[in-house]
Amino acid sequence: MSSSIINCAPYREELLDLASTLPKVPRSDLPAFFDDTLRLAERLPQELRDGLDEFNTNGNRDGYLLLRGLPVEPDDELPPTPRSSPPPEDRQLLNMEAMLCIVGGRLGLLTAYDQGYGNRRSITVLHELYPTPEAHHLSGGTSRTQLEFHTDLSHHARQPNYILLSCSRGDHEGKAATLVGSIRKALPLLSDEVRNHLFDRIFTRGFDAADPEAKAHVKPLYGDEDDPYVSFNRSFLTAETPQDIASLDALSAALTEVTEAVLLTRGDLVIIDNFRIAHGRAPFAARWDGKDRWLHRAYVRTDRNGQLSGGERAGEIVPFAPRR
Repeated sequence: MSSSIINCAPYREELLDLASTLPKVPRSDLPAFFDDTLRLAERLPQELRDGLDEFNTNGNRDGYLLLRGLPVEPDDELPPTPRSSPPPEDRQLLNMEAMLCIVGGRLGLLTAYDQGYGNRRSITVLHELYPTPEAHHLSGGTSRTQLEFHTDLSHHARQPNYILLSCSRGDHEGKAATLVGSIRKALPLLSDEVRNHLFDRIFTRGFDAADPEAKAHVKPLYGDEDDPYVSFNRSFLTAETPQDIASLDALSAALTEVTEAVLLTRGDLVIIDNFRIAHGRAPFAARWDGKDRWLHRAYVRTDRNGQLSGGERAGEIVPFAPRR
């Protein structure tokens, strides 16, 4: 299995040259922009291509791949960290947006999702994460509360294979670590009884507060019994029996015990295996001074686990379908 960190600093100039060929205003024609990033993905430095391909094929024990030393603008050349969404349509391309999309293109298809929340969320490929004053406590825009362990879009039938986060700015105090709990590390900590109970056990979870009857069906452990996938969101899974509760608590405790804190700083990009981990984020203090933490996020689908059926293009919106 692949290593968890690739040092990209030796390739910074080469990567800057690739980014410089992209359209300067990506949101003016996103389909064309994504087509360009797919072509550039074939021109990434060989060591970087090999590392991405190995992770894409086999994953690793940690459940993530961290690229360090990617090209990022000097801080005084970046716009102020936003405080509201969406970003302006005419905003100039940022280096870490370019890196996000080129790396994503090497892994699979950058994808937009209708997440099934009554279309109350913006449907876009390029997300941004930064503290916002009135953020929901379960959203990436919160800062002072810990974002608890979860698998992104676990309620969606075409759940993304990867979550990509790239960093234009870290938080002021270096506390906003992404918390990663890998099932490959946690599985040996679970008793046979817990593993047997959770494997292919179907839990329900709601996905629309406006419609309490809207339910998806989620299996906490599934796939290969010796190397399973994990789908976990303790805040939403509905336990029906004392054994359900005890087993989910045991899984939560095991993931917590193996948690690794990955602190993203300027020029970092982390690829999270969304089928092998549950992740969260440590709390931090926003200062609202234009220099707060600023991440870029995208989801990627591959042809594994039935996520692609053929003929899809990067940037397309996946209609919502609850997991059954």
